[in-house]
Amino acid sequence: MPATRTWLKSPLAIFTANNLDARGGLVLQNGVIVELLSAGQQPTQPCDTVFDAGEHVILPGLINTHHHFYQTLTRAWAPVVNQPLFPWLKTLYPVWARLTPEKLALASKVALAELLLSGCTTAADHHYLFPEGLENAIDVQVQSVRELGMRAMLTRGSMSLGEADGGLPPQQTVQQGHVILEDSLRLISQYHERGDGAQIQIALAPCSPFSVTPEIMRASAELAEKLDVRLHTHLAETLDEEDFCLQRFGLRTVDYLDSVGWLGPRTWLAHGIHFNPEEITRLGAAGTGICHCPSSNMRLASGICPTLELSAAGAPVGLGVDGSASNDASNMILETRQALYIQRLRYGAQAITPQRVLGWATRGSAQLLGRSDIGELAVGKQADLALFKLDELRFSGSHDPVSALLLCGADRADRVLVAGQWRVIDGQIEGLDLKGLIADHSQAARELIAGA
Repeated sequence: MPATRTWLKSPLAIFTANNLDARGGLVLQNGVIVELLSAGQQPTQPCDTVFDAGEHVILPGLINTHHHFYQTLTRAWAPVVNQPLFPWLKTLYPVWARLTPEKLALASKVALAELLLSGCTTAADHHYLFPEGLENAIDVQVQSVRELGMRAMLTRGSMSLGEADGGLPPQQTVQQGHVILEDSLRLISQYHERGDGAQIQIALAPCSPFSVTPEIMRASAELAEKLDVRLHTHLAETLDEEDFCLQRFGLRTVDYLDSVGWLGPRTWLAHGIHFNPEEITRLGAAGTGICHCPSSNMRLASGICPTLELSAAGAPVGLGVDGSASNDASNMILETRQALYIQRLRYGAQAITPQRVLGWATRGSAQLLGRSDIGELAVGKQADLALFKLDELRFSGSHDPVSALLLCGADRADRVLVAGQWRVIDGQIEGLDLKGLIADHSQAARELIAGA
């Protein structure tokens, strides 16, 4: 049976992330892009389906490179609304320690659904909580990703340095090193897919300098090298973290990263705010990537990522929404808008364009995850696409469609394709009972904080 060819014809506007001309649209076949057409050009072969994209702005599927799905259960919780990172964490750790597999499944589905509706097709999650009864947390997340039909980089996080040993997290949330490494090995062998079109991938992600030991950092780096998977952690998010590293290790954050074997192209870091010029140069020379999380950094008053210096030094830059208890949304198109505005405060309007930040949310984010098959529109790339309409009141009077997505505040995709399959149609996720999910998730959230 011949493969179905689909032509997304003559979009209102298109952003390819690589400056290729696709004003005539895209032809998709077998889940990949097989033709880019210039204005007025016809496909080289007949197409089985023609979708008129004349009312749509087409983007590569947005890629979220840092999240904590479980935190959708603790959004806008009054005790932490006005706290910075360390007290925020100390207040929330005991609440999160009561997570169950059922609650994690609901939290993950809500995060993924919100991302998908915002035009996101690939998400990286950093899950580092494995209290008793939640040892198979990543397995739970794999199922949620498959149900939504998205792609994911699920990072096997860990915390091994508890309060009793001078760390930040409570003892009931930490694991022994051998348990962490054995489960990491299991997850990679069971779930990690390689090559173009991979749906599920696994990375190793000890949580942060203040919650894991140097030994588990080194062992994770060695395992990642041996098995050829990526490494992820939080770094240089706050000055408190910098002070912790100096007091405990006698090193600044990048020196510490180097000392445990993490300074290289396999690694991408969440936040990356408090680097000095010499550290930026070293990160760039090593090819270590940085995920900018603007909303979370603003919410917790952590600072502003030095994106342009990092890019100029050679460090890849991508975007992430971060956890839904410090954002408190899981919306990638709104996160891209937030990046545009906060980075303009640092670098000025002319340097930070809509095209630059959309590039971070697509091609840049793909680079952080080590993927060359997603994040841009070109022949041979995966058919992961987000289509937005500009028919709401907020867009009335706008002139440049791509800029209007960010400047006028687009927050919801009209249609989304993953691997050439429609996952969102007319702003609704195919096959998902959204009202039922919200009701179940809201109940789980109330139960989680009961008695806190």
